[in-house]
Amino acid sequence: MLKRLTATGMSGKRQSGVTLIELAVTLALLGIFMAVAAPSFSTWLQNGRIRNTATALSAGIQLAKAEAVARNTGVRFQLTSSLTNDCAISASGTNWVINMIGANTAEDSVEGRCASAPSDTVAPRILHTKPSKDGNGSVEITATAGAVVFNGLGKLMPTPAANIVMDVSNAAAGSCDASGNAVCLRIVITPSGQVRMCNPKLPDSDVQGCGT
Repeated sequence: MLKRLTATGMSGKRQSGVTLIELAVTLALLGIFMAVAAPSFSTWLQNGRIRNTATALSAGIQLAKAEAVARNTGVRFQLTSSLTNDCAISASGTNWVINMIGANTAEDSVEGRCASAPSDTVAPRILHTKPSKDGNGSVEITATAGAVVFNGLGKLMPTPAANIVMDVSNAAAGSCDASGNAVCLRIVITPSGQVRMCNPKLPDSDVQGCGT
């Protein structure tokens, strides 16, 4: 019969311990639990990156709209390939730049000038920038337009024929379709300038769905 590991305190009383078998069983169960939980935790972490990126993207678009209304002038929100002076407008860019625009839109272009100091008087009149915060670069953005412009009334100009859509996904989290584990998100900008974030996997009847 196995003896229990015991210890004697200063009082002289014996304290019960655990057997080596009990310790081994506990460690084995802990290992099994960690092996089962690890994939779920990884998916949760990758889905968190999707939400963080989508939330920042939505906030940036709302900020551009608010600046346009507050300044009563055209303000452009654009996705960019980087925030260096080699940047380009990209419908798949994960960085963004907000700048004021005037009659000379070419002069106000931020392409190749994303590292310019913020200024509302010196071209390209950059107001705000934000780098991608995705730690491992697995989050992707797919947009129907790399840039949108809000006028002083908070509406898109020129008025598009349909909603502007920006999808945020993460291959590391899995597929975005019904069979996958990824909780992909979508930013929808209507022609009237309304901005909302939704989950395209949910039915249109759901308040968080992307119903038309």
